Amino acid sequence: MNANTQSEIQKLVSAEEWQLRVDLAACYRLVALYGWSDLVFTHISARIPGPEHHFLINPYGLMFDEITASSLVKVDQQCNKIIESPYPVNPAGFVIHSAVHAAREDIQCVLHTHTRAGIAVSAQKNGVLPISQQSTFVLASLAYHDYEGVAFRDDEKPRLQADMGNANFLMLRNHGLLTCGKTIADAFLSMYTFENTCQIQIAAQSGGSELTQVNPKIVEGVGQAMKVQTGGLGGQFVWPSLIRKLDRIDDSYKQ
Repeated sequence: MNANTQSEIQKLVSAEEWQLRVDLAACYRLVALYGWSDLVFTHISARIPGPEHHFLINPYGLMFDEITASSLVKVDQQCNKIIESPYPVNPAGFVIHSAVHAAREDIQCVLHTHTRAGIAVSAQKNGVLPISQQSTFVLASLAYHDYEGVAFRDDEKPRLQADMGNANFLMLRNHGLLTCGKTIADAFLSMYTFENTCQIQIAAQSGGSELTQVNPKIVEGVGQAMKVQTGGLGGQFVWPSLIRKLDRIDDSYKQ
């Protein structure tokens, strides 16, 4: 088929994969809604459950607010399309996302942004500073990866994987932010926190006064605090309300 419609894609995939497509398309729309997109140049990927190591990524060239469940491209770890699509996949985006998915069996979703605040903090020598409640959640699971140019070379993968380790927040130096999660909802909530952390830091630094830092012992216990705050549900605690918000605006992502 030349162009996949919603009904055609649904016939080709499982109900579980279709729901994953709907959630991932919703995530793209939410990223656009919150102003984190960079035209067509960043990516969110989701691993499809199963032994095949297939995952979904955005059709390169579409704005995030155009993406639908049926337009997402299904690829393997070598970037081969599993289902025919008229759209290409960005090689640079594929390198970063496939590297994380290959190294982290525990995660389903990888979300990467190029926001102004995120890149600004990524360019600062000391990175994320412990100056806000939001920053404590990030610092509890944060790693850094130095800039190596546009990420289209496979030889960068092992270095990125080693730098990330088991962290759920990765600051790509001079480049942007990356989060991963066991679900799409977890990755989105992490990015919401990461982005706010960076925006708060830039705003605080612009005041010109000495900043008060959070006691390091508070950062050590932040994991339990997050569980209490979200009722142990993580991103799923806020995801239904985000979907309702999105549906009130435009529910075409479900197509």
